[in-house]
Amino acid sequence: MIQVRKPNVVILGAGYGGLMTTVRLQKLIGVNEANITLVNKHDYHYETTWLHEASAGTLHHDRVRYPISDVIDRNKVKFIQDTVTKIIPNEKKVLLENGELTYDYLVIALGFESETFGIKGLKEYAFSIANVDAARQIREHIEYQFATYNAEEEKKEERLTIVVGGAGFTGIEFLGELANRMPELCREYDIDPHKVRIICVEAAPTALPGFDPELVEYAVSQLERKGVEFRIGTAIKECTPDGIIVAKGDDVEEIKAGTVIWAAGVRGSRVIEESGFEAARARIKVDPYLRVPGHEDIFVVGDCSLVIDEETNRPYPPTAQIAMQEGQLCAKNLAVLIRGQGELEPFKPDIKGTVCSLGHDDAIGVVFGKKLWGAKASFMKKVIDNRALYLIGGSSLVMKKGKFKFF
Repeated sequence: MIQVRKPNVVILGAGYGGLMTTVRLQKLIGVNEANITLVNKHDYHYETTWLHEASAGTLHHDRVRYPISDVIDRNKVKFIQDTVTKIIPNEKKVLLENGELTYDYLVIALGFESETFGIKGLKEYAFSIANVDAARQIREHIEYQFATYNAEEEKKEERLTIVVGGAGFTGIEFLGELANRMPELCREYDIDPHKVRIICVEAAPTALPGFDPELVEYAVSQLERKGVEFRIGTAIKECTPDGIIVAKGDDVEEIKAGTVIWAAGVRGSRVIEESGFEAARARIKVDPYLRVPGHEDIFVVGDCSLVIDEETNRPYPPTAQIAMQEGQLCAKNLAVLIRGQGELEPFKPDIKGTVCSLGHDDAIGVVFGKKLWGAKASFMKKVIDNRALYLIGGSSLVMKKGKFKFF
């Protein structure tokens, strides 16, 4: 009897796209059909769309993550905790910090990195809501500034100033949580709330660019009511140890701040560029089946994947919703290739809507073409969060990590 070699499927990254590919593929194929290996830097998955809550301190950082072992089938999937350093496509090889792997099929799902657009000092002096450790660091830094303010003989008012660079989704959601937490933080550290400043700086002519203008107006007015100052159409020119330098037209101003958080841009993983793939901001423009052009054995999903919307001729935003749909399709197409049966399916995203939270009890959104705001939108946001958990880990994961405080 001739024993056929099982193909090696290697999945890099356990974010939304990579983990969805893994859990769907383990259901689609049998243990004797392929070897599946999942590589991730940490032994846990974190909900990227919840990091703004952990950063503001309204949700404990342990609530945003769960062990990868909770959702993978160890009989079908080998998990390696390691960091990817390079991919060598011509040799079908992946280099890790502590070894290397060979593959027959590769899925790149390495997530995002902060994009600073070359602004001086951002990397050195600004925080970024990038992962669990970064979120914990932001929360602790803000608390340290508040605790230190009253302990010092000479009061430094800038300790109580928090600047958020960017009024996109991440920036607005973080501002909503931060504004909600401020009264509690001021009570805890005996701070006069009137001395606290939260300033959002956005270079675009509007907050939430591309979002429905009526909903944007609602979001900005709600946040302003809670004390957030907006500097729209204002660019950050430099970040310094003392704060930021901004410009609006010819007007240049220094804003002194104890905390600067950059939330204005993301790019794909630097591994993409270091591996020689053709990419734009470390994102690969994939073919209709989510493969790298010229490398039909390599799929890309999530933040490293660039998928063009043919109607607008612009890339789809790298959202969790799209990453998970890419993961589902990627698993299906891998099963077709592994078995040598059936046809590959092209990726067609099914965008059900978009919701942006403004704190735990408020939000804006467009769902199935209908505009929502306030409590209804906030309810829908939590439903979406719970649905994402369910799609990856079923009802048991929803019971462990889900959001049930809807109002």
